Amino acid sequence: MRMRQWILAALLAGACAGSRAQDVPYQRIVRADREPQSWLTYGGNYQSQRFSRLAQVNRGNVAQLRVAWIYQPVRPVANLESVPIVADGVMYITEPPSTVTALDVRTGLRLWSWSPVLPKHIVSIGLYATSRGVAILGHTVYIGTADAHLVALDAKTGAVRWNVPVADNKMGYAITGPPLAINGKILIGTGGSEAAVRGLLDAYDAKTGRRLWRLWTVPRVGESGADTWGPGAAQSAGGTTWNNGSYDPELNLVYWGTGNPAPDFNDDDRPGDNLYTCSLLAIDPDTGKMKWYFQFSPHENHDWDSAEPPVLLDAVIAGKPRKLVVLANRNAFYYVLDRLTGKFITGVPFARETWAKGLDANGRPILEPNQQPTLGAGTLVYPSITGAVDWSSPSYSPITGLFYVSTHETGAYYIKGTGKIEQGGQGPRGIVGGGGIRALAGEQSYGAIRALEATTGKRKWQFRLLSPAWVGTLATAGGLVFSGSDEGNFFALDAETGKPLWNFYMGHEIRSNPITYELDGKQYVFETAGNAYVAFTLP
Repeated sequence: MRMRQWILAALLAGACAGSRAQDVPYQRIVRADREPQSWLTYGGNYQSQRFSRLAQVNRGNVAQLRVAWIYQPVRPVANLESVPIVADGVMYITEPPSTVTALDVRTGLRLWSWSPVLPKHIVSIGLYATSRGVAILGHTVYIGTADAHLVALDAKTGAVRWNVPVADNKMGYAITGPPLAINGKILIGTGGSEAAVRGLLDAYDAKTGRRLWRLWTVPRVGESGADTWGPGAAQSAGGTTWNNGSYDPELNLVYWGTGNPAPDFNDDDRPGDNLYTCSLLAIDPDTGKMKWYFQFSPHENHDWDSAEPPVLLDAVIAGKPRKLVVLANRNAFYYVLDRLTGKFITGVPFARETWAKGLDANGRPILEPNQQPTLGAGTLVYPSITGAVDWSSPSYSPITGLFYVSTHETGAYYIKGTGKIEQGGQGPRGIVGGGGIRALAGEQSYGAIRALEATTGKRKWQFRLLSPAWVGTLATAGGLVFSGSDEGNFFALDAETGKPLWNFYMGHEIRSNPITYELDGKQYVFETAGNAYVAFTLP
């Protein structure tokens, strides 16, 4: 009898949570820092700082964190990389490949779940068929699907409001990243560079799903930048927009990173800088017009795309207040740019790299000789194909002034192969990478959580990991940095010193970004691993 009463109480609690009028208007997201109890965007706020002002869990008590609840999908999942949205007592997660599920944040009880009808065969060349999260705006939750659709769901019930195709999955387009919801618009990019697709960024009307504009990230003949592709401009490919962007509401500018050119390792048919690949684009969200760009790796041929979410912050440099955008790039350099103009301010290596002597006054790399992919055994270059950082997000604390990034320290032998471009991945071996790599392993590779001075890139401290990890960082006002390891350890570090303060073994590798939220005066920390979504709190 008691068991039945407990189950009934839990179901009623879930029903109450699900019956709340979910409403997250644009202005509420603009002021996300004022409600740290929520997590309203992929990066915590439009600036992608992944910093929480919650401080109930702090240096003094973090060692007491315990599991509050665990949610496991009905079917086992793989490549669990979901970052949830939390609003008004409800958590919205994704389950691979493209399922959206709403949970009661108190208990982890499932409120509703929606799955798309996907093709029997999904083209996912060079990427995992997964989803890293959703966006929320008003009463609606938005997701990009593995077959390159954008879908709007009722936040209360999960009912489909509209479903529009973004691009043709048969050509190799696929969506793994979360949308970005701004004022009346939903922005979404795609992956698929290894299938020789042409990168794009779209904006859709949040209410109707009507496409408002499209920005192609690589030019074709006659368009600006086509001359940087040489004779291959007619087939220019790459520059995909597979991760999330950031937004400055005051400047009304969106900042979005682009992927590398294709073929990855054979550049014979694409001489020049290959704009606008491996770049950060500043875009007017009302028109889709590019305001400025900064290319980190001109004529890139190591698969070091620049799709990591950029972090926006304000700071004083040389005695003057500056609006900055900072980014730890996959090419192993840390960059500080002026976010009004895109002007280069400074850049330094934050991990081992052998391909550049440094950066010139404009931030262009000064190349080392003989660091390109070669035939046969290949050329040993640092960093490896996964770069000094991959898709996982960094964080920034305005309290410490530090930028926290999970860093990869490893190299690879880069091998040059065929460079034939054939859209849809129908070239040799089904891909158009133009070669491959032989990665270093074992003691030759490791990972580290590194704290960098945000305005200079100078390293303050590091916490070494056994191997490179695919886990983001989370900074909090409690003086903590949360992250995880490839071996399955979820841990907290002192934000000032890097001293380890807490560790929990999740039982499986971690491949996502942690978040934190608060409900009923209780702070929770959330992470995923294996087949489990886990919330932690204090006793």
